[in-house]
Amino acid sequence: MPRHWFRHLLIGSLALGCGTPSLAADSPWLLRLGVSKIVPTSDPGSILPGEVDIDSDTGPTFNLVYFFTPNLALDVLGGLPFLHDIKLNGAKVGDTRQLPPIVSLQWHFAPEAQLRPFVGVGVNYTYFYDEHLDNGAKLELSDSWGLALQAGLDLTLDEHWSLGADLRYARIDSDVKIDGQRVGSVDVDPFVYSLNLAYRF
Repeated sequence: MPRHWFRHLLIGSLALGCGTPSLAADSPWLLRLGVSKIVPTSDPGSILPGEVDIDSDTGPTFNLVYFFTPNLALDVLGGLPFLHDIKLNGAKVGDTRQLPPIVSLQWHFAPEAQLRPFVGVGVNYTYFYDEHLDNGAKLELSDSWGLALQAGLDLTLDEHWSLGADLRYARIDSDVKIDGQRVGSVDVDPFVYSLNLAYRF
């Protein structure tokens, strides 16, 4: 092989290798792993006599994000089940587990900056299960669909890694049954506070 062809091939290979990280950074896929705290702002009303509260819970969550453009993305939030104590006049009377997947359409304002703010709007589906009252009565909470809002900020560390924080608000309205009888509904409507570490493929 003539020497100048070898030189051109070597330079082209090096250029391709140097370009690979930027191509990876431009991948449409981003994965976040983190922790979220769900803080209900519930108003159970007169479901039980007295003041009823639903406690907050903290647990691991993940997000899978797909970027249609540098600004527009689809975000799916998932995680392990959260356990919420139900309290009456400050004393625990039961609990429930729930899964809170949220799908949001996001707008990223400054996709090339080091600090990248974004907002999102979407839909929340909450699945309640393993709910019970400590007095032995059967408690049932219906699943719920509702609006979800989001605001967040990413801090870019390099072309792949970033740190993120976001706040979500979700509408959760669940019908309540005790021993098979409908006794009302509860508006859980939690704020969800999240911190995460993200990787852009």
